[in-house]
Amino acid sequence: MDGLNFQTSIALADMGVRLGLAGLCGFLIGFEREARERPAGLRTHMLVSLAAAVFALIALEMIAQFGSEDDRTQLDPIRVVEAVTAGVAFLAAGTIIQSRGAVKGLTTGAGMWLAGAIGLASGAGFITIALMGTGFALLVLVPLRTIEGHVFDKSGNDNEDSRN
Repeated sequence: MDGLNFQTSIALADMGVRLGLAGLCGFLIGFEREARERPAGLRTHMLVSLAAAVFALIALEMIAQFGSEDDRTQLDPIRVVEAVTAGVAFLAAGTIIQSRGAVKGLTTGAGMWLAGAIGLASGAGFITIALMGTGFALLVLVPLRTIEGHVFDKSGNDNEDSRN
C-alpha cells in the first residue's frame, strides 16, 4: 500500500478537539437559525463549519508532509481560506432569495459564511478566534434580534431576513 499515510503531524486528540469545536460552534450558530425555521439550520451550519475545519487540517498536513526547501513545492494556506470562502459563499447564495421585492435569507447566508470562518479557525488550531467568533455571532443573532424588534417596532413579526 504505497502512498497511504496514516501518520499525521497533528496529534489525533488535537484533531478531534479541533473538529469537535468546529461542530459545536456550527451547532450553536445553526441552533438559532433552526429555531427560527430558516432554510439552513442546525445541520447545515455544523457541516459547513466541520468541512472548513477539515480543509484547514488537510492544508496543515499537506504543508507538514510536502513542504520543503524545494522550490518546486509551493504550499500556501491562504489558498485554502480562499477556496473555503468561495465554496461557502456559493452555498450561502443559495439561501438568499428574492420574493415580491423583498430579499430573504441574508442573515442565514451570513451565518453560513461565519460558520465556515469559524471552522477554518478551529481546524487551524486558533481556538480563541473560533470561540470568540461564535460568541459574537450569538450576540448578533439572539439579543440584538430582540433589541432590533423593540427599536424598529417589528410587532413580533419574524421578518428580519427581509432586511438583513
